[in-house]
Amino acid sequence: MTEHNNGLLPADIVLAPEWWHAQEGISFDRDFFFHPARRVEDEQKMERALYERWGAFGLGDNRNERRAEIGAVHLAAGYLVSEMLGCRVEYSENHPPQVITAERDDLELDVDAAFQSEAFLSLMALVDQLKKKHSRLYGDINFGGILNVAMDLRGEAMFMDMFDKPEQASAFFGKIHEVITRFVDYVQGQSGTSSISVNRTVRHLHETLFLHSVCSCTMVSAEDYERFLLPFDSAWSERYRPFGIHYCGNDAHRHVESFAKLPHLEFLDVGWGGDVKILREHLPDTFLNIRLSPVELVHQTPDEVSQTIRRLAADSGDLQKTGVCCINMDANVPDANITAIFETAATLRCEHKEAGNDAERETMKTPSSPGMILGKNS
Repeated sequence: MTEHNNGLLPADIVLAPEWWHAQEGISFDRDFFFHPARRVEDEQKMERALYERWGAFGLGDNRNERRAEIGAVHLAAGYLVSEMLGCRVEYSENHPPQVITAERDDLELDVDAAFQSEAFLSLMALVDQLKKKHSRLYGDINFGGILNVAMDLRGEAMFMDMFDKPEQASAFFGKIHEVITRFVDYVQGQSGTSSISVNRTVRHLHETLFLHSVCSCTMVSAEDYERFLLPFDSAWSERYRPFGIHYCGNDAHRHVESFAKLPHLEFLDVGWGGDVKILREHLPDTFLNIRLSPVELVHQTPDEVSQTIRRLAADSGDLQKTGVCCINMDANVPDANITAIFETAATLRCEHKEAGNDAERETMKTPSSPGMILGKNS
């Protein structure tokens, strides 16, 4: 965990495989994910590259360690659970693993078979080999999400299933829920984390945070989310604490009333375009992690990047419950714009601290006044 933000407005980035291949020559073939020596070497190489560019902001803190990272914690790619369930995955030099839709013709699923698959056995072999050489394992593997995985298995037919066969669809989702739960328990049991590979902001907050990806929910109604998926998120929010939702679509606010019904929601990844003001109104106690657009960053100036962050942070209203990130930036994003993300976050932290100091001094002058103390919430 970086010491540079102290939990206040953490900022982080994920660079796309295209960036890593072009800038550092890293190949994302299958060995990158499953060869024990490559796991350690490439993750350390990535840490060093980040330190060389943005070490002043806390990146690359682990550059001098040969950490046994069981998963690719510098990527944003959900693939393994789908591969465990029968999807073909294509690995390439400069792209994330590409899941090929299985186009299954039924809604049957064998949970136990997933953990006898070649994909899962390869993961177990990797873990065993890393354990022999390293005293501790780190990292985790993006586990995707229920609807994401269901679409990998059934394709667009999954949406018709929800309409034509709602009970069978719910049972199918339940099986995927069971697979993900067992998978997360295994990974977390090895390294202590489950979701740094879903969003690296997790490492700044609480490393046991469980972050369920509901990317595909941008394609369903709030009513369908509540009917088919809210029960599973509710169960996970009781089982895993803290609990969070990763929503990379541009309309997280469309589901906010549903999210507010969850027993616990400590973290919400807010995709670019989501209405942060509306989300904050309905989720006053939830940490809102604001995602910038990697496409917009290609064309913006550093000043425009800064202005965007300031606007969105103001919409969130509480820097103690706000983060900022940009995911999957390719080599077309100028380094100066990435630097602007970190510089703006650092400036906002300083301004927040100064505002708190001013408020405290004013309160001391007029103790009968209610005043306003800004600081970390308990």
